[in-house]
Amino acid sequence: MRRTIARVVTALLVTLAALTSGIAEAAAPASPAVTFTNPIAEQRADPHIFKHTDGYYYFTATVPAYDRIVMRRATTLQGLSTAAETTIWTKHASGDMGAHIWAPEIHFIDGKWYVYFAAGATNDIWKIRPYVLETSAANPLTGTWTEKGRIALPLDTFSLDATTFTVGGTRYLSWAQNDPAVGTGTSIYLAPMSNPWTISGTPARISTPTLSWETVGHRVNEGPAVIQRNGKVFMTFSASATDANYCLGLLTANATADLMNPASWTKTQTPVFKSNDATGQYGPGHNTFTTSEDGKSDVLVYHDRNYKDISGDPLNDPNRRTRYQKLYWNADGTPNLGIPVADGVTPVRFSSYNFPDRFIRHWEYRAKIEPNVTNLADSQFRVVTGLAGTGTVSLESANFPGYYLRHRSNGEVWVDKSDGSTAFKGDASFYRRAGLADASAGVSFESYNVAGSYVRHYNYLLVTQPADTTTAKADATFYAE
Repeated sequence: MRRTIARVVTALLVTLAALTSGIAEAAAPASPAVTFTNPIAEQRADPHIFKHTDGYYYFTATVPAYDRIVMRRATTLQGLSTAAETTIWTKHASGDMGAHIWAPEIHFIDGKWYVYFAAGATNDIWKIRPYVLETSAANPLTGTWTEKGRIALPLDTFSLDATTFTVGGTRYLSWAQNDPAVGTGTSIYLAPMSNPWTISGTPARISTPTLSWETVGHRVNEGPAVIQRNGKVFMTFSASATDANYCLGLLTANATADLMNPASWTKTQTPVFKSNDATGQYGPGHNTFTTSEDGKSDVLVYHDRNYKDISGDPLNDPNRRTRYQKLYWNADGTPNLGIPVADGVTPVRFSSYNFPDRFIRHWEYRAKIEPNVTNLADSQFRVVTGLAGTGTVSLESANFPGYYLRHRSNGEVWVDKSDGSTAFKGDASFYRRAGLADASAGVSFESYNVAGSYVRHYNYLLVTQPADTTTAKADATFYAE
């Protein structure tokens, strides 16, 4: 009874909002869908992308030989997959910066380009320390790079994965480092900066690997990456050994808090991004964040492998690949990374035209619309070539590859596993039409084998029915996000 009353109240509020605003259409989503085709770059680990004001994305990453720093640029994120690559710096033949060239990051600070990277020495390849390069060239691919040298840290110990960001006008450096007094492994540290290659004050240790998922194989917190939204600072970090156990955790702080106080940071008790057997993605980690070309979507950039079992030391396995997928945000303002999606075209979500906070999702394989789907992958679908062909599309579940939205004989829409039959292919194929209630931004899906019947929601459940009324047209219109 309570659910029925809630539905009626919600419907009345939506109707009232439309009437009082004087508009007949719901607003298109602020963050429309973006899609990519993964992987972006084979044998490129620890990826970092900087979107610059010159209209280019700049990309750098670790190469398997650990002997140089490479860079490429393109005007689109997908374009980086085929962009020409340039070696901008090569390891020293002897001494410091002569081995294990790891995890370069490219940043533009005060009119100059800086690359932060870690390196060992020829006489001690595990003497890993952070270093900085600088160029004032407009195009960092063709510039002359000056070695600003090693970032001086109070502890002269294993340290790597330096990144930089600003909050409240203060620039910070965050990195991973071993402190023998803390124990084995690496923790995440933070310090303000007096210039792009110098920290000031005493660093704060803001995260130490103590949880079970942070300590598989090795005790690891490394690869910090920052994204800010709605007054919050979110820092992802990588944990555990660099095999299939590698995963991402999340630290959160208020932007107005004292970030140098470890108590200002809260750590998730479980990973926020980890291996997924269903999609065939293993060891996702060492990420960064960027934005889509139109600036309306946040994009997660990371590496992983497409196989689980590794022969020998994972550091000697060259096949970590750079990948992208859209980053979504929960209703409470926290980031939702979802799962590492399958190779190929990345999935999208579909929000309801007349219930804009609700998304198409599956629950126990039944398709419906619901708000605040925190199990993100339940509401993600890959738009692929229709199983029936002839200009159709099919909607494949992101977390159940091989399962598709399909209408059954009674018109109910479920997520079912394809049995390869002609009947299933017809039931799971649709003509993608301009939105019946919003032809400019919306989308509707007409059944391939029941002409004039559209996917729509009815009592929040998805069905296929004729869309011959204003209400039905609204129910059958969705936005790709």
